Amino acid sequence: MHDQKRMQDQDRGKAGGAARRAFLGGAIGAAALMPGLIQRAVAQAPEGRSFGPGVVTRYPDPDIVAIDPKRFTAKIGNTAIRRLHTGMGWAEGPAWHATGRFLIWSDIPANECLRLTEENEQVSRRFRSPSGFSNGNTFDREGRQVAFRHFNRDVARYEPDGRLTVLAARGPDGEFNAPNDGVVHPEDGSIWFTDPGYGALLEYEGTRAETGSPRPYIKEAVYRIDGQSGAVTKVADQPYKPNGLCFSPDYRRCYVADTGSSHYGEAKNIVWVFDVEGQTLRNPRTFCSMEMDGKSGMADGIRCDTTGNLWVGGGWVGDGYDGVHVFAPDGQRIGLIKLPEICANICFGGARRNLLFMCASQSLYVVPVEARGAHFC
Repeated sequence: MHDQKRMQDQDRGKAGGAARRAFLGGAIGAAALMPGLIQRAVAQAPEGRSFGPGVVTRYPDPDIVAIDPKRFTAKIGNTAIRRLHTGMGWAEGPAWHATGRFLIWSDIPANECLRLTEENEQVSRRFRSPSGFSNGNTFDREGRQVAFRHFNRDVARYEPDGRLTVLAARGPDGEFNAPNDGVVHPEDGSIWFTDPGYGALLEYEGTRAETGSPRPYIKEAVYRIDGQSGAVTKVADQPYKPNGLCFSPDYRRCYVADTGSSHYGEAKNIVWVFDVEGQTLRNPRTFCSMEMDGKSGMADGIRCDTTGNLWVGGGWVGDGYDGVHVFAPDGQRIGLIKLPEICANICFGGARRNLLFMCASQSLYVVPVEARGAHFC
């Protein structure tokens, strides 16, 4: 009993300190500009549920909420959210390798990528070490890892023979700030990615620009690397700080999370949607607002399921908000998965793409859902 209570107390301590530690890790590098938001996240840290070893959750899991039960049908009555691993500084960039059947993700301040194997859920640290303080990760059509690296301020690919190929380190406006997240288009092999610059604002997560500005070097933007020529083009710069991005199931839309409110007072906590026209993005508009019940956090990593619903990792508000928000194709919030930590990024994995992996501050969580990811990573 004493050991179980001690583990529960440790879990509560970790949950209560999630916002503080994530902030120190430079997860959004916004201390001076949004102290109220961070204080609320600390003050509202959950006191109840424990995710420690041996803890059992009564079905159905109360932290998987169907806001619109008719439209949110992904909740399964006999599954529960599980914490698979904890102890990271700031967990980011999960990506599922379909052939190898393993998950990789980044611990940015630790300068490493970790790996979890499907067969036994064994976690290996230092899968990539050093990782260049990489944030997002994905896999290309040949199963090669593509990493968006803060320290090196580039997009790089790991080859089967161990070599590292730098795919892009600068765009049409100059050297990147710090590439953040990206996806591969399966038809032409092009890589689309964001450059909000967070990894160039704190040395803890990469480098520190000496510009004294929330814009480290160049205007924050979304870019495309051509799959054949390797040419880099800027495809959008409307978001203040474009962060997570993904395509709709038919690749006709591209969604981009905007975390610009971390540094720009006029920015709104929204997810943008663009029409994909050939090799660029057109018709920028708001897809959804992250405001809920008078509170507004920030969207970070995002993924679509096969029906077009958008799953959004978010937080910086506190208990009852932080976690994964699910939006229908018309932008209406229909579901919520509550986590005891700020959720930075997500991906679908498993052989059937029905396991939702969630990188949340210091921990990695998973829950089976009655939905399938539109794309593997």
